[in-house]
This record gives sequence, C-alpha cells and structure tokens, in this order.
Amino acid sequence: MELTTKVRPRALIRASGGPRYAVALAVDALGTGLLRPFLLLYGVTVLELSAPVTGVAMTLGVVVGLVCMPGVGRWLDSGARSTVVAASMLVRVLGVVLLLATPAGHVWLFAAAALLLGIGNQAWPAAHAALVATVAHGRERDTALAGGRALRNAGMGAGALLATACLAGGTTALQALAAVTGLAYLTAAALAWSVRLRAHPAATPASDREDGPAPRMPALLAANVVYAFCLNVPEIALPLVLVTQLHASPVWSAAIFVANTVLVVTLQVPVTVLMSRFSRRTVLALAGVVLTASYLGFLAAISLGHGWGAPAVATVSVVCTLGEIIYAGSATALVTALAPAHVLGRTLARFELSTGFGLAVSPAVITVLAPHGVTALWGSLAAATLLSAGAVATEKDQEAPLSGCRHQVPLGAAGK
Repeated sequence: MELTTKVRPRALIRASGGPRYAVALAVDALGTGLLRPFLLLYGVTVLELSAPVTGVAMTLGVVVGLVCMPGVGRWLDSGARSTVVAASMLVRVLGVVLLLATPAGHVWLFAAAALLLGIGNQAWPAAHAALVATVAHGRERDTALAGGRALRNAGMGAGALLATACLAGGTTALQALAAVTGLAYLTAAALAWSVRLRAHPAATPASDREDGPAPRMPALLAANVVYAFCLNVPEIALPLVLVTQLHASPVWSAAIFVANTVLVVTLQVPVTVLMSRFSRRTVLALAGVVLTASYLGFLAAISLGHGWGAPAVATVSVVCTLGEIIYAGSATALVTALAPAHVLGRTLARFELSTGFGLAVSPAVITVLAPHGVTALWGSLAAATLLSAGAVATEKDQEAPLSGCRHQVPLGAAGK
C-alpha cells in the first residue's frame, strides 16, 4: 500500500479539483459563515418570528432537505460532478433570494427559504466527495478530502468573524450579510461549474463497473449517525452545559468554538496524513475510542463544579476535537474506498443521509438528556460511541484495493 508521507501544497490543490475549484470552495465557505450561524437571529430580528417557530422552521428545512439525497446520488452516478456541486450552491442562492424577499411575520416563506438552504447544504458534501474521488485516488484522495474540510472550516470561521463584527448594524446589517452570502454562493457556483468535470463511463475500469450493487454498510451507516453527534458538541452540548450547569461565562463557549475551528484548520490534513499508515476502518474505529474518552473526560471535568470545571471542559474539548478530526479524515474516505465506481454517488448519498440525520437529531437528544444530569448526557454519548466504534471495527466489508481505485480524469477534459 502506497502511503502519503508528506503534504505537497500544489499536489494537494490539484488533487482537490484544481485552483478554480479551491477558490470556489473558499468563497462558498466564506458566504456560509456569513449567514448560517445567524439564520436563527435573522428570523427573530428581521422577520419578527418567535425563537421556537424559527427553530422549528430551520429544523424542518434540514430534515426535509435530506429527502433530496437519493436523487443527488443517482445524478452523480450518471457521471455528473462539477455540475452537481454548482447546483448545490445555486439552490442556496435561491434560498437566500427567498429569504430576502420574505416579509416580516411570514413563517412559511422563511421555512421555504430554510428548505432550499437545507437542500444545498445536504447535497454539497456528497457532490464534493464524488468530485474529489474522480480527480484523485488512493491516499492522495484522502488527503484532498481532508484539505477541503480544512479550507471550508477556515472560510466559515472567517465569515462568522466578519459577520460578528457587522452585527452592531442591526437588522440592516443582517440583510446585507444575507445579500453578500447570495452573491458568494453565485460566484462559487460559477467557478465550480467552470471546472467542467464529468466522470465518463469509458474512464471507469471494467472491473469496477461489474462490481455489483452499492455496499450495504449497515454498521457503518448506523455508527455514523452516532459519530456525527461530535460535530454538534462544541456548538450545542458544551455551551449548554457550561452556562446552565457550571454557570460559566459565555466567553468559555466562544473560546472553545474558536479553538475547535483553529485546530481543524491546522491539523486536519497533517493528522489525516499521519493516520494513512493504518487502514481507514481502523482509523475510524480509533476516532470512536478518542471521542468516547473525551465524553468521559467531560463527565469528570463537569463533576469538578464551578471554578475548575470550565477550564477542565475547555481542556478536554481539545481531545474531542482531535476525535472529530480523525473521524472526518477517515469516514468519507472509507466510504469512497468501499464503493464501486458506478454506484459511488448513491453510496455517498446514503452516507451523507446518515450524517445529516445525526446532525438533525443530535440537538434534540442533547437538550433532552442534559437536564437529567451529566451522567445521562455524557455517559450515554460515551456508551453509544464506543458501541459504534466496535461495530465499525467488526463489520465484514473490506476496503477495495488501492490499485482498483477510480482513474483520474483530467480537469477540463470532459463535459460539465
């Protein structure tokens, strides 16, 4: 097995889809950071909706948006790549336009805008992963996926910081941020479409085309729902616990979120490269063990009470972020390695459906468990994650040999 031992920036950009595609990712992420963290605030302040109604509308948008994933998978399996990525961005442009056109008090128009934004947000990861899997192969593909995640987190973090600085302008500032977000999505869509990458059936090895149906991966998909909870720990679980149980300053929550973003941006690629000496399935199981240890660490840290509790939680959050990095660097890479080329889109769509479901239900699960005490929350998360890690490690599916991975398709050599 050929291992990636160092990071070469030019090779990484090429394996990630090329310079134009990298710029598209950065612009898209910047626009997402400008609006996505403040969508609830937009509904409450600009549209004068109640917080519960706004939250329900946003949740419905995310959940209903998951319904599009089977169609996205079939579209990808027809050979489309950059066109699907661009479409996921254009759908969000429509969502922003509808959001800006929504009069105050019209909850259903806001819900429709949230639905369009949700469809774009759900479709993008699978489309992006399929595009990278077409351009790169083997461990280079894993590193490229990690690089895309690091770039996206950097762009979203920069966008959120810029938006935070503009919030003093009130409702006018929020509307302006939404308009800039729409322009960013439109620009990113044009750049992504201009890459004009398509996977031709003729470029797929015959052995891959005859590999049968999409892998079922029941244990992996079920485990991924639980693993995805870690993505909402810094944004939902820790702020909730720090404020309501430890009565700590909100500054601690903000510091943990910033630290999480910085660590993902700086460590995602190096950690993925370091882990490339092990099988992807082993690394994904290891991620579950690390996350389990962090959840138990949160349990112990919160037990310290007011005073030492908040600093201890912040320290343990670094371990949780490391588990998140290992998980993100191995999960999608494992799925692309397991999937035969002709069903790559449907396989990725099923995987992203499990991720989206985990992200959708985790806020409700966390907020229901938290009032019952630290053991109910962190003990349950630790037990579920450890069981998921065991299921991933023992599932019978095997990764496809690296020599059988999809061939690279030159950028610009094939249709849209």
